[in-house]
Amino acid sequence: MKKKKKMTKEEKEQLKQLKKSAKPGKLAKRDAITGVLFISPWIVGAILFLAYPLITSFRYALNNISITPLGMNFNFVGYGNFTQILLSESDFVTNLIDYVVSTVISVPIIVVFALIISMMLNQKIKGKGFFRLIFFLPVIIVSGPILGMLNAQGAGSITSIDTQAITEAIKGFLPAALATPISELFENMVTILWYSGVQILIFLSALQKIDRSMYEAAKIDGGSGWECFWKITLPNIKPMILLNIVYTIVFISNNDQNSIIGLIKTAMFSGTEEKGYGYASAMAWLYSVVVLLIVGLFSLVFLAKKDVYEKQVKRAKKAHKKEQRQLKKIERRSARNAKKNAKAAA
Repeated sequence: MKKKKKMTKEEKEQLKQLKKSAKPGKLAKRDAITGVLFISPWIVGAILFLAYPLITSFRYALNNISITPLGMNFNFVGYGNFTQILLSESDFVTNLIDYVVSTVISVPIIVVFALIISMMLNQKIKGKGFFRLIFFLPVIIVSGPILGMLNAQGAGSITSIDTQAITEAIKGFLPAALATPISELFENMVTILWYSGVQILIFLSALQKIDRSMYEAAKIDGGSGWECFWKITLPNIKPMILLNIVYTIVFISNNDQNSIIGLIKTAMFSGTEEKGYGYASAMAWLYSVVVLLIVGLFSLVFLAKKDVYEKQVKRAKKAHKKEQRQLKKIERRSARNAKKNAKAAA
């Protein structure tokens, strides 16, 4: 057995200093406590208004619930509600497929439209605030019932052209699964563009934070407006694009005009044990899973595409880390050689 070498006084002092530096100081502890106090209202709110309702709704989804004068009666059925919805509830499955297709198509249209309008409003034009107000007014004024009345009167569609001929052409060229949501999307194009008020403001705030000197430097180097957009504007507003994508998906998913929301409400207020709170909760959970999958799909597609600037930064970081590792190796070797030389001299 090899005997352990005793530590010298210098090594012991160095070890003590390392332990002291590893422990958080009083200031760090105080900052941590302050941070916890600041986020504690959010934690309490998340537990009360997010975690508890989610757990309760999942419990409801596993039961058939009947309302009696004494309260709720729970009849445990496991995943029976889920299987019944997927196998026998044809309206829900059909509307869910239509929702997925229409969301995948409408979200890019809304986000691109919001980006174009925000870039136009970011220019030096008179009455900028007035135009911002015009684009944001529909978000404030148009609620669920008002939007339903406007759609019933045909105000949500493009009336200046023959939409009937275009929708018939779409249905003739595409399969029914794709043609129906695309034609509905086209018919309600004005309504969809009304949804872009918040996204325009988010993009506008992001565009105004970009340093103007970057554009001036690009113009001096001979960069065109198109090149400035792809190499300066787009990389700087990339986080806001993802934020707007997620916001648009959530907004469309919770809209009162959504047929799936209507089916869930109908099941919830049916008053029967087979289709009550439990059945509606199972529908809501299936719908939520689909919404999360769509958000994940858009996030993966969006985050997977990296621009040239990001790739260059990533390569530079890798090269810097490699240089740091090589420097550390050289320092270790020099320290070992110095120790060997000191021992040899002794």
